[in-house]
Amino acid sequence: MPAPATADGSTYRASLAYIEENVARSLLAVPAPKIVDAVGILLEAPAIFVYGAGRSGIIGRAFAMRLVQTGLTAYVIGESVTPIVRAGDAVVIISDRGESQSSIQTANIVRREGAKLVVVTARESSKLAHAATVLIALDFPDDETRRRLAPLGTLFESAALRLADALIAEIMQVRGETEASMRRRHAIMV
Repeated sequence: MPAPATADGSTYRASLAYIEENVARSLLAVPAPKIVDAVGILLEAPAIFVYGAGRSGIIGRAFAMRLVQTGLTAYVIGESVTPIVRAGDAVVIISDRGESQSSIQTANIVRREGAKLVVVTARESSKLAHAATVLIALDFPDDETRRRLAPLGTLFESAALRLADALIAEIMQVRGETEASMRRRHAIMV
Protein backbone atom coordinates (compact mmCIF):
# COMPACT_ATOMS: atom_id res chain seq x y z
CA MET A 1 0.00 0.00 0.00
CA PRO A 2 1.45 3.38 -0.97
CA ALA A 3 2.12 6.00 1.67
CA PRO A 4 -0.88 8.28 2.30
CA ALA A 5 -0.85 11.59 0.46
CA THR A 6 -1.37 14.92 2.12
CA ALA A 7 -4.89 16.27 1.72
CA ASP A 8 -5.09 19.24 -0.61
CA GLY A 9 -8.80 19.26 -1.47
CA SER A 10 -8.30 18.17 -5.08
CA THR A 11 -9.81 14.71 -4.60
CA TYR A 12 -12.74 16.26 -2.76
CA ARG A 13 -13.47 18.56 -5.70
CA ALA A 14 -12.97 15.79 -8.26
CA SER A 15 -15.31 13.54 -6.28
CA LEU A 16 -18.01 16.24 -6.09
CA ALA A 17 -17.88 16.81 -9.84
CA TYR A 18 -17.85 13.08 -10.60
CA ILE A 19 -20.80 12.31 -8.30
CA GLU A 20 -22.83 15.26 -9.57
CA GLU A 21 -22.24 14.39 -13.23
CA ASN A 22 -23.03 10.66 -12.90
CA VAL A 23 -26.03 11.06 -10.62
CA ALA A 24 -27.59 13.70 -12.87
CA ARG A 25 -26.92 11.65 -16.01
CA SER A 26 -28.50 8.55 -14.50
CA LEU A 27 -31.59 10.30 -13.15
CA LEU A 28 -32.23 12.23 -16.37
CA ALA A 29 -32.16 8.90 -18.25
CA VAL A 30 -35.13 7.53 -16.26
CA PRO A 31 -38.09 7.52 -18.67
CA ALA A 32 -40.90 9.89 -17.63
CA PRO A 33 -43.55 7.11 -17.94
CA LYS A 34 -41.74 5.16 -15.21
CA ILE A 35 -42.06 8.14 -12.89
CA VAL A 36 -45.72 8.61 -13.79
CA ASP A 37 -46.42 4.91 -13.17
CA ALA A 38 -44.59 4.91 -9.83
CA VAL A 39 -46.37 8.04 -8.62
CA GLY A 40 -49.73 6.60 -9.73
CA ILE A 41 -49.12 3.43 -7.70
CA LEU A 42 -48.12 5.44 -4.63
CA LEU A 43 -51.13 7.77 -4.86
CA GLU A 44 -53.65 4.93 -5.35
CA ALA A 45 -52.37 2.80 -2.47
CA PRO A 46 -54.15 2.79 0.90
CA ALA A 47 -50.71 2.41 2.51
CA ILE A 48 -47.13 2.68 1.28
CA PHE A 49 -44.31 0.59 2.69
CA VAL A 50 -40.64 1.36 2.12
CA TYR A 51 -37.71 -1.03 2.48
CA GLY A 52 -33.97 -0.87 2.02
CA ALA A 53 -30.97 -2.36 3.77
CA GLY A 54 -27.97 -0.37 4.98
CA ARG A 55 -27.60 3.08 3.47
CA SER A 56 -30.47 2.35 1.07
CA GLY A 57 -32.61 1.84 4.16
CA ILE A 58 -31.65 5.27 5.48
CA ILE A 59 -32.75 6.80 2.19
CA GLY A 60 -35.96 4.76 2.37
CA ARG A 61 -36.67 6.15 5.84
CA ALA A 62 -36.22 9.70 4.57
CA PHE A 63 -38.60 8.95 1.69
CA ALA A 64 -41.24 7.47 4.02
CA MET A 65 -41.01 10.57 6.21
CA ARG A 66 -41.68 12.84 3.26
CA LEU A 67 -44.56 10.64 2.07
CA VAL A 68 -46.22 11.11 5.47
CA GLN A 69 -45.60 14.84 5.26
CA THR A 70 -47.50 14.92 1.94
CA GLY A 71 -50.49 13.41 3.75
CA LEU A 72 -50.04 9.81 2.60
CA THR A 73 -49.91 6.79 4.90
CA ALA A 74 -46.40 5.35 4.87
CA TYR A 75 -44.41 2.88 6.94
CA VAL A 76 -40.87 1.58 7.06
CA ILE A 77 -40.66 -2.21 6.82
CA GLY A 78 -38.85 -3.63 9.82
CA GLU A 79 -40.15 -1.17 12.41
CA SER A 80 -42.00 -2.72 15.33
CA VAL A 81 -45.16 -0.67 14.67
CA THR A 82 -45.38 -1.41 10.95
CA PRO A 83 -48.58 -3.25 10.02
CA ILE A 84 -48.74 -6.06 7.50
CA VAL A 85 -48.83 -5.38 3.77
CA ARG A 86 -52.23 -6.00 2.18
CA ALA A 87 -53.55 -6.32 -1.35
CA GLY A 88 -53.67 -2.91 -3.01
CA ASP A 89 -50.85 -1.45 -0.92
CA ALA A 90 -47.63 -0.19 -2.51
CA VAL A 91 -44.12 -1.20 -1.51
CA VAL A 92 -40.97 0.63 -2.54
CA ILE A 93 -37.72 -1.33 -2.29
CA ILE A 94 -34.43 0.51 -2.73
CA SER A 95 -31.51 -1.83 -3.43
CA ASP A 96 -28.32 -1.05 -5.34
CA ARG A 97 -27.52 -4.59 -6.49
CA GLY A 98 -31.06 -5.98 -6.17
CA GLU A 99 -29.74 -9.30 -4.89
CA SER A 100 -29.86 -9.04 -1.09
CA GLN A 101 -31.82 -11.88 0.48
CA SER A 102 -33.86 -9.50 2.63
CA SER A 103 -34.96 -7.44 -0.39
CA ILE A 104 -35.87 -10.51 -2.44
CA GLN A 105 -37.74 -12.04 0.51
CA THR A 106 -39.64 -8.79 1.00
CA ALA A 107 -40.51 -8.68 -2.71
CA ASN A 108 -41.79 -12.25 -2.60
CA ILE A 109 -44.07 -11.46 0.35
CA VAL A 110 -45.31 -8.28 -1.35
CA ARG A 111 -46.22 -10.13 -4.54
CA ARG A 112 -47.86 -12.99 -2.61
CA GLU A 113 -50.05 -10.50 -0.71
CA GLY A 114 -51.14 -8.73 -3.89
CA ALA A 115 -49.42 -5.40 -3.29
CA LYS A 116 -47.69 -3.44 -6.04
CA LEU A 117 -43.92 -3.19 -6.01
CA VAL A 118 -41.80 -0.22 -7.08
CA VAL A 119 -38.14 -1.20 -7.28
CA VAL A 120 -35.25 1.25 -7.43
CA THR A 121 -32.01 -0.53 -8.32
CA ALA A 122 -28.81 -0.22 -10.32
CA ARG A 123 -29.11 -3.77 -11.67
CA GLU A 124 -31.86 -4.05 -14.24
CA SER A 125 -31.33 -7.81 -14.52
CA SER A 126 -31.39 -8.57 -10.79
CA LYS A 127 -33.85 -10.94 -9.13
CA LEU A 128 -35.46 -7.98 -7.40
CA ALA A 129 -35.88 -6.09 -10.67
CA HIS A 130 -37.77 -9.04 -12.17
CA ALA A 131 -40.31 -8.90 -9.32
CA ALA A 132 -41.14 -5.21 -9.86
CA THR A 133 -44.48 -3.82 -10.92
CA VAL A 134 -42.56 -0.68 -11.85
CA LEU A 135 -38.79 -0.79 -12.20
CA ILE A 136 -36.70 2.37 -11.94
CA ALA A 137 -33.24 1.34 -13.03
CA LEU A 138 -30.30 3.65 -12.41
CA ASP A 139 -27.13 3.15 -14.43
CA PHE A 140 -23.57 3.98 -13.31
CA PRO A 141 -20.04 3.26 -14.51
CA ASP A 142 -18.05 0.51 -12.84
CA ASP A 143 -14.45 1.49 -13.32
CA GLU A 144 -11.39 2.61 -11.40
CA THR A 145 -12.51 6.26 -11.34
CA ARG A 146 -15.82 5.27 -9.70
CA ARG A 147 -14.01 3.09 -7.17
CA ARG A 148 -11.69 5.99 -6.27
CA LEU A 149 -14.12 8.94 -6.28
CA ALA A 150 -17.47 7.30 -5.36
CA PRO A 151 -16.72 3.99 -3.62
CA LEU A 152 -19.17 1.17 -3.00
CA GLY A 153 -22.77 2.33 -3.52
CA THR A 154 -22.17 6.08 -3.32
CA LEU A 155 -23.55 6.89 -6.79
CA PHE A 156 -26.63 4.74 -6.32
CA GLU A 157 -27.37 6.07 -2.84
CA SER A 158 -26.89 9.69 -3.88
CA ALA A 159 -29.15 9.16 -6.89
CA ALA A 160 -31.78 7.28 -4.86
CA LEU A 161 -32.09 10.20 -2.43
CA ARG A 162 -32.45 12.71 -5.26
CA LEU A 163 -34.96 10.43 -7.00
CA ALA A 164 -37.02 10.14 -3.81
CA ASP A 165 -37.03 13.90 -3.30
CA ALA A 166 -38.04 14.52 -6.92
CA LEU A 167 -40.86 11.95 -6.57
CA ILE A 168 -42.06 13.90 -3.53
CA ALA A 169 -42.14 17.11 -5.61
CA GLU A 170 -44.25 15.30 -8.23
CA ILE A 171 -46.60 13.97 -5.52
CA MET A 172 -46.88 17.46 -4.02
CA GLN A 173 -47.90 18.87 -7.39
CA VAL A 174 -50.53 16.19 -8.02
CA ARG A 175 -51.98 16.45 -4.50
CA GLY A 176 -51.88 20.26 -4.36
CA GLU A 177 -49.51 20.18 -1.41
CA THR A 178 -47.21 23.04 -0.47
CA GLU A 179 -44.25 23.32 1.85
CA ALA A 180 -46.59 25.02 4.34
CA SER A 181 -49.14 22.17 4.25
CA MET A 182 -46.35 19.63 4.63
CA ARG A 183 -44.80 21.52 7.53
CA ARG A 184 -48.08 21.12 9.45
CA ARG A 185 -47.54 17.34 9.28
CA HIS A 186 -43.85 17.55 10.22
CA ALA A 187 -42.90 15.65 13.37
CA ILE A 188 -42.81 17.69 16.55
CA MET A 189 -39.37 17.52 18.08
CA VAL A 190 -39.13 17.71 21.85
